[in-house]
Amino acid sequence: MTTPAPALLRPDGSNLRVLVVDDEQMLTDLLSMALRMEGWEVRTAGSGFEALQTAREFEPDAMVLDIMMPDLDGMAVLQRLRQSGDDVPVLFLTAKDAVTDRVAGLTAGGDDYVTKPFSLEEVVARLRGLMRRAGTAHAAGAEPILRVADLTLNEDSHEVERAGTEIELTATEFELLRYLMRNQRRVVSKAQILDRVWNYDFGGRSSVVELYISYLRKKIDAGHEPLIHTVRGVGYMIKAPQ
Repeated sequence: MTTPAPALLRPDGSNLRVLVVDDEQMLTDLLSMALRMEGWEVRTAGSGFEALQTAREFEPDAMVLDIMMPDLDGMAVLQRLRQSGDDVPVLFLTAKDAVTDRVAGLTAGGDDYVTKPFSLEEVVARLRGLMRRAGTAHAAGAEPILRVADLTLNEDSHEVERAGTEIELTATEFELLRYLMRNQRRVVSKAQILDRVWNYDFGGRSSVVELYISYLRKKIDAGHEPLIHTVRGVGYMIKAPQ
C-alpha cells in the first residue's frame, strides 16, 4: 500500500500558491481542482499577459506554464519573469514532445517539463519536487533526516554523512540517494529512477542510472559495508546490513 505524501506548506506554515497558465479552460479547471486537493491556493490565467499580471499580484511559489498561447508564449512569459528578478519554479506544459523543445524550455530557465497528455498525479508530483528543491516548501511536521544504518541525509540542508563523516554529493547524486532512501528496502527500477530523479524521459538510456549508481557507491559504500544493492534484472535497493 502506498503511503500518502506528506502535506507541503510554506516555511511560515501558510498554504503554497500555484499559478496555472493555459488557454484551455477545461485543462486549467482540472489542474486547479487537483492542486486545491493538495491544500494549495490556486490562481489561473488564460494568456501570457494575464499570467505576468497575476504573477505580480499573487506571488506564486510555482507556476504551471503552457508554452503555446495565442498572445505571449510561455517562453516569452518566463523570459520576462526572469528579467524582472522573479525566480519562481516553472513547470512547462505543452503538446510538443521533441527533445529540442524540452532543451529550449529548460535552457530558457524552466525547471521541468510535462507533455500532453499527462496525468494530474504526475503534475502534482513534479510541482512538489520543484518547490521542495527550491526551498519554498516543507513537509508539515516531517523530520528532514532520512536514515539507513549509519548513513544520514538531511533534506533541508542537503548534508549527507556516513559514520559521522560528511560526504559531498552533486545535486543529481543527492536526488538519487534521497529517492533510494525514501524507498529503503524496496526495489526501484531504472525506469522509476529516471522518472523520479531526472524528471523527464532519457529515451531508454538506462546507462545513466548505472553510471550514477556507481558514483554513489564510490562515495557512500567505499570502505564500509555496502548499503546499495543491485537486484539483477529488476533494479536497485538501499538497505541496512543484516
